Formats: sequence, structure tokens, C-alpha cells
Amino acid sequence: MIKQILGRLPRKQSKSDHQNNSSDVGGGTSSNSVLYNYGNKLPVASVLSNGSSKSLNNNYEPLPFFRDVPSSDRENLLIKKLSLCSAVFDFSDPYNKNAREKEIKRQNLLDLVDFIISGSCRLNETTMEEIAKMVSANLFRTLATRPTPAPLSIEGLDPEEEVTALEPAWSHLQLVYDFLLRFVASPETDAKVAKRYIDHSFVLRLMDLFDSEDPRERECLKTILHRIYGKFMVHRPFIRKAINNIFYRFIFETEKFNGIAELLEILGSIISGFALPLKEEHKLFLVRTMIPLHKPKCLSSYHQQLSHCIIQFVEKDFKLADTVIRGLLKYWPITNSQKEVLFLVELEQVLEITQAAEFQRCMVPLFRQIGRCLNSSHFQVAERALFLWNNDQILSLMAQHRYAILPLIFPSLEKNIRNHWNQLVHNLTWNVRKMLIDMDQDLFEDCQRRFHEEETKAIRIQEQREMTWQRLEAVAASKAVSFS
Repeated sequence: MIKQILGRLPRKQSKSDHQNNSSDVGGGTSSNSVLYNYGNKLPVASVLSNGSSKSLNNNYEPLPFFRDVPSSDRENLLIKKLSLCSAVFDFSDPYNKNAREKEIKRQNLLDLVDFIISGSCRLNETTMEEIAKMVSANLFRTLATRPTPAPLSIEGLDPEEEVTALEPAWSHLQLVYDFLLRFVASPETDAKVAKRYIDHSFVLRLMDLFDSEDPRERECLKTILHRIYGKFMVHRPFIRKAINNIFYRFIFETEKFNGIAELLEILGSIISGFALPLKEEHKLFLVRTMIPLHKPKCLSSYHQQLSHCIIQFVEKDFKLADTVIRGLLKYWPITNSQKEVLFLVELEQVLEITQAAEFQRCMVPLFRQIGRCLNSSHFQVAERALFLWNNDQILSLMAQHRYAILPLIFPSLEKNIRNHWNQLVHNLTWNVRKMLIDMDQDLFEDCQRRFHEEETKAIRIQEQREMTWQRLEAVAASKAVSFS
């Protein structure tokens, strides 16, 4: 009776049955075809041989090394290895399933990298197509997201502290990236043929991976995209436009993209190669994209790379200095002191290479802003603004236009000497004051006289205002008594 009851219970599905229920997503050029199950976030690969159902362990067998086969057989072996390496494994599995198959794939990827480096086989169109398929299968995936920051606890955890999400499959991905880099850089790779597979769609999906949380992956992508830009000249306008679109979406929509710094590093190299005179499209790129990149709150994560790009534009065309300075003033932060310090650092770098004519065009709004920075209650902002007078080039520009500049900043210097709470800022202000006296004592005394006159006038106006309010209060009190 018990056997009859147990016989009616449903049986557990075997591995071979599970493989029979899977669907084939594309055949390779070799006798083995790779099968993917997309039920989880990461596709788990299994292999079928000649359409028959067999276990993964029986089919995923090691292939010989390239050095162990004759030259005539290496092309076929390359195709087989590429097909084998197109299988993608789940590295997030805590039980580390398919450990043997993962190691086989890693060894094959290492052999593929060595083979590309050796250049012992000319890459034809069929091989390039298989390479593109293998790279796409491994790299183009759903990226892992950053864990939600924990709320501030009693222990004092910072809710803004970033947690880097490292890619669990990096042991394979690193080798795929290395293989792609060697393939693009190889002299055996004919750009005219390879561009059919390293096409716009491939490049666009590659650039989407710059949003990866893993800094190691973004570093690999930066090197590869730079090599693609250098080798495939036909893709250059498209790559610049795609980077532009990523920046637009980041600035005006999301303010969230992990690879902004890496993309700016690539752009720094691209800008250095711009021909002179600069094209109008490059100047528009500066105005519409580079300068608005100062707007997002996370500027500090990519400011060094952005500042380098801005400086290169000004070095290419010194007339752009006025445009850049006015752009910085447009996006000048009001409540973010750390960001304000970054602006002052970049402003100093721009002013160092600014010509007198461009400086004259923007000096009035510029020094009004510097005057506000001098009186900042955040000592680092005031200190950074005062450090401008330590730069000989900037001091020379100030000396040439001292009659316009000194009246703008003199009130700020006097207020600092009287009221600023930080002793270092107080001492720096005295040093700047002495430098201005040495520069032009008569002008300094004239500014001091006008400042005292305006101060006296302001005091008199304030006293008149208070007297007016007192009279109004007296009238209001007398009317209140009469009504009562």
C-alpha cells in the first residue's frame, strides 16, 4: 500500500529533463551549440551535443592549447574555443556550481588572449564574427545595482557613504576585456572588415557598460573605447555624439552615471587631437555639454577630468577663456561650499592661461563673485579665494586692471579684517592688503576713503530709517490711546 502511494507522487525533474525543456538561442559554427537559460538575472549556460540531451559535465570538456596543434588546425580550434567561451555562468551562486566548467572556460580565455598576442593566425571575417558573438555574450548584460545605503545609526554610519558593488564574474570578464583589447589593437585586425561587427550597435552597448559599479570594469572599458576610437575612424563622430548624449541625460535628467570620469578621460585625449582652428561643433560641445557638467551635485567625483578638458579647450583657442569664465559664474554654487572650492581651483587654472583682452571682458562679474567668496563664512572658500593673489600671472592681470578691480574687492577685504572668525583668513587678508598697497598706494587710499564715506552714508540712512519707525510707532501708540 505504501509503495502504491509513493508511486503516485510526482517525481523530481532530472537535469536531462530540465535541459530538454530549454530552448536553443543560436548555433555556433562548431558541432557543439551553446544553450542559455534566462530564468535568473545571469544566464546559466549548458551545452548540447548533436541535439541529444546530455549533462553539462559530459560536454564541457577542455580543448587543446594552440601551441599543441598544427598551424593548419588553429583556425578551427579558435572557432571552437570562441564557441565554448560564449557560455555564461552564474557567479552569484553561493554553492559555486559548475566550478569545473568555470575553470575550463578561464583556461580557454587565457589561451585565446595568448593566441591573439602571438599574431600567429590571420583573422578572417568568419573569425571576427565569432569573436564579436563571444564578446557580446559575455559583456552585454544587466549591470548589478548598488545596494541601498543604510540609514544613519547610533554607531554613526554615514548614509552617503558609497558601497562599491564589485562584479562577481570578474575572473572571466577581465579576460574577455583583455581579449577584446588585444583584438582591437592587433595588427592582424583589419579595421575595414572588423567595422562590420564592431559596429555602432556594438559600440553603443559597450558604452552603456560604463555605468558599471565596478571601477575595474570601467578602467578596462576606457582603454578599449579609446583604442576603438583610434582604430575605427569611421566611428569617431558617432562615439563623440554617443558620449554627448550620455552627458545630456546625466546633466538634465538622472544625475546618475558611474562612468563620467572615465568618459571625460577619453575626451581629454580626443580634445588634444582637435585640429586648429577649432570647428564650430567643438565649440558648441564646450558650451552645451562641458560647462553644464559643473551643475550636478556629484561634481567632485569627476571634476579633475572635467577641469583638464576645459583647460585643453582654452589652450587650443585662448578666446574661449571668456566663455569658460562666464560659464563658471553661471553655474557657481550658492550653498555647497566644497563645490565652491572646486570652482575656485578651476578658475585659477583658467586665469593662468587667460590673455589680457579676454580677462578684461569678464573681470567685473568675475571679481564681484570673488569678493563674495572672500567674505564666505566657510574658511576654505575664503582661503582659496585669497590664494589667487599668490599666482604671479593672475596678479599681473590684476595690476593691469587695478582701477576696475580694487574698488570691487576692497569692501570685502575690510569686512574680513574686522569680522572674519578664522585667524588664517584674517592673516591672509592682511597679506593681500599689503600687496595692494605696494601695487598702488594712492588708489588704495582712494578706495579706503570712498569705503568710509559709503559706510558713513549707510549709517546715516540706517539712523534715519530707525527714526522714521520710531515716529510711526509713536503715532500708532497715540491713536491707540485715543480710540480706547
